[in-house]
Amino acid sequence: MNEKEKRMTSTPIVIAMTMFCCLLWGSAFPCIKIGYKLFEIPSGESFSQILFGGTRFFLAGILAVLMGSVGNKKILIPKKESVPKIFILSLFQTVLQYTFFYMGLANTTGMKSSIINSSNIFLSILAAVFVFRQEKLSVRKVLGCLLGFSGVVLINITENADMSLSFRGEGLILIAAVSKAFSSSFTKKFSAEENPVTLSGYQFIFGGFVMIMTGLVFGGRLNNINSKGLIMLLYLAFISAAAFSLWGILLKYNPVSRISVFGFMNPVFGVILSAVFLSEEAVAESWKVTVSLMLVVLGIITVNRKHTEKTA
Repeated sequence: MNEKEKRMTSTPIVIAMTMFCCLLWGSAFPCIKIGYKLFEIPSGESFSQILFGGTRFFLAGILAVLMGSVGNKKILIPKKESVPKIFILSLFQTVLQYTFFYMGLANTTGMKSSIINSSNIFLSILAAVFVFRQEKLSVRKVLGCLLGFSGVVLINITENADMSLSFRGEGLILIAAVSKAFSSSFTKKFSAEENPVTLSGYQFIFGGFVMIMTGLVFGGRLNNINSKGLIMLLYLAFISAAAFSLWGILLKYNPVSRISVFGFMNPVFGVILSAVFLSEEAVAESWKVTVSLMLVVLGIITVNRKHTEKTA
């Protein structure tokens, strides 16, 4: 194991980088809502939301390539043999995941979307084990995922929760979660021969372009283009560029299960930051946040315990 591998598998480094990524992704929850208001996108206009998301990801791709080029002191250009891999990764990580997510979100509640979307962590491990044969399943991994998932359910559930299901709502959110799950294993597989930042940047550019065209063709519009909205869009682009690039680097050197389980922190950070920036106190009762955090942290520790013991 070389020095870079030792550094990227070190528990303190993994925790610091994953928490930074989850904090960024968590901040996206309130920022997307603020962005919709600034661009005057109604909650039911899914194709305007797809256009908004596509613009965000296209800009994220450009930012990722620029930041990666500066960091590597050369312009990041994918290898010729990596182009098909970028298209595949873009299909699963950006186009399918976010198109189905936005369409499903228009037909269900944020609570159910958050819970169902969090199932991608279970699915990521199952895909890595049974489809890509990248690791083995264990009781420890299953137990850790159950603990983390229970934390997500707790922080999102309300007294008047509607538990009805429909394909146009919850079904599409589940398809998005499956797509996200497969993207984790594709990222690990493809980054063995290509720079993870290069993969992340160019897949965002291609995926963002596809989403922009889809949104425009089906009547999506950004109704009120203004300076505050553009600044918010750039911040959302930075979130994707930085978080997905760092996440890809971690997946290159670590098992999918070890990194994916930290994703349970995304909705927890999302609820906390929504309470701060959107004044959504009703969905962020202190006892729920505390217990949810404890469950999620316990789940993360359970999945990572064996690795920590090996490197102690």
